Amino acid sequence: MLIRTALGKVIHQMKIMGYRERTLNDYFLYVNQFADKMDLIYLTDISNEYILNWLDTMNVSSQTKLTRLKCLKAFLSRCYDNGWYSIKFWSKVNIRIDNVVKIGASEQDVNSLIAKIDISDFIGLRDTVAIMLMYQCGLRIRTLSLLEEKHIDLNNLLLRISGDILKNRQELILPFDDYAARLLRKLINRNREIRREHRESNGYVIITSKGQCVIKGTNNAIQKRLTKYTKEFGLTNINPHALRRGFAVRLRKMGADIVLISKALGHSDLAVTTKYLGVEKEEVANELRKYF
Repeated sequence: MLIRTALGKVIHQMKIMGYRERTLNDYFLYVNQFADKMDLIYLTDISNEYILNWLDTMNVSSQTKLTRLKCLKAFLSRCYDNGWYSIKFWSKVNIRIDNVVKIGASEQDVNSLIAKIDISDFIGLRDTVAIMLMYQCGLRIRTLSLLEEKHIDLNNLLLRISGDILKNRQELILPFDDYAARLLRKLINRNREIRREHRESNGYVIITSKGQCVIKGTNNAIQKRLTKYTKEFGLTNINPHALRRGFAVRLRKMGADIVLISKALGHSDLAVTTKYLGVEKEEVANELRKYF
């Protein structure tokens, strides 16, 4: 089978499964880049030697190489699942990098930022709710941006998030506190007024001042606002990923089980969560020993 034919079939399957456009674009870009650079036409032409040679041609960081390699290997694994390969020969190709554990946003910094934002203003109210949902519930910024009123259960103080806006495509239920609930009620009412004024009919919770989704192409209004706040207030670790990581670290410090944290984050692999929290293998072993 031609590599490009296989790629077309794989991307079509992924579209049906609901994968994000960005993921599909990565598959298209890196698989084609690999085939063109190594002058390969058929799936049977691909070997570990060609994969390693492709990696050697890149003048980029090890982390970027790893990202591209993962994409190529994911494509090849889908080819294997389709029966186009009999073995996963590419599984032996790996890149080792030094994993730097990023620091989560601290509760002090989050509270300091929220105290400085004027919630009497619509944008300030919206931004405060966005910050609280990312820090209290560990939401990814894309999930936050696509969150709708139907996902908000104000009576039970819960987010009931459908899988179509989550990375792992599995439904997730997460709690939030009373203060967040009060601000959510206020924001939802303001949102409805703004949508009526601008004749918008969406149900998004986090919207622009014109009633539209905060995502426009690769730009996200909330990301820009957080960048503005960090510069304005001199905060060094306030961004969507730091808020999400802060959520996980705070739960860990309060004694939450790693499996529980993993479920709350929507991780499909527990190993991802341990890396996320900077938990060493020895620490995992020591915790497991308690049950012997």
